[in-house]
Amino acid sequence: MIAIVDYGSGNVRSVQRAVHAALQAFGRAEDEVQRVSAPERLVKAERIIFPGQGSMNHCMGSLESSGLKQSLLECVHSKPFLGICVGEQMLFDRSEEKSTPGLAVLPGEVVRFHALRGAKDSQGKPLKVPHMGWNRVRFLRDHPVTQGLSGLQTSSPDDTAWFYFVHSFHAEPTEASDRLGEADYGLPFTCAVARDNIVATQFHPEKSAAAGLQLLKQFLLWKP
Repeated sequence: MIAIVDYGSGNVRSVQRAVHAALQAFGRAEDEVQRVSAPERLVKAERIIFPGQGSMNHCMGSLESSGLKQSLLECVHSKPFLGICVGEQMLFDRSEEKSTPGLAVLPGEVVRFHALRGAKDSQGKPLKVPHMGWNRVRFLRDHPVTQGLSGLQTSSPDDTAWFYFVHSFHAEPTEASDRLGEADYGLPFTCAVARDNIVATQFHPEKSAAAGLQLLKQFLLWKP
């Protein structure tokens, strides 16, 4: 079973539809992916997708009240694991957003978007926050989940791929080796991380057309 963690704060329906499409591409049954809200079912999953949307403070509170936090921590180092958006942010130590503690799976901090710190566009105008819409992602190293994504769309340079973003905060990993991808919004920022069996993205693969579908397909095949 592929488990989408359903703790009340993730865009689980969109993620489930996208994973259905990825499974169909392999001729596999849609019921392989399930929304999971019970700890005993989560620990039985073969793969885990951990979405999140809204504020990290709210998502952490929802995860705590759902009773899934401990089971998630038991699984995060032992199964192929994909974090999405706030699901990526929650893997880190803490967030500037209301001084919220995270799950401390990866060392680092989630910071308020640099556009609020004076970043400007090419015309000298302050950048809007949240950062919302399509943006190019540069992958910084090879990884089975992101291989072949650069240049997938004909409008991309060879070293980038387009993905969809909606966020006001982003992760700053302590360890440079955890960084997998970066994008630019006034300044470069980390938008994908990976360590061992964990991959996580600030962008939304489930909303990212061909590149997002390919990433999900490769996650389903990945054997860390």
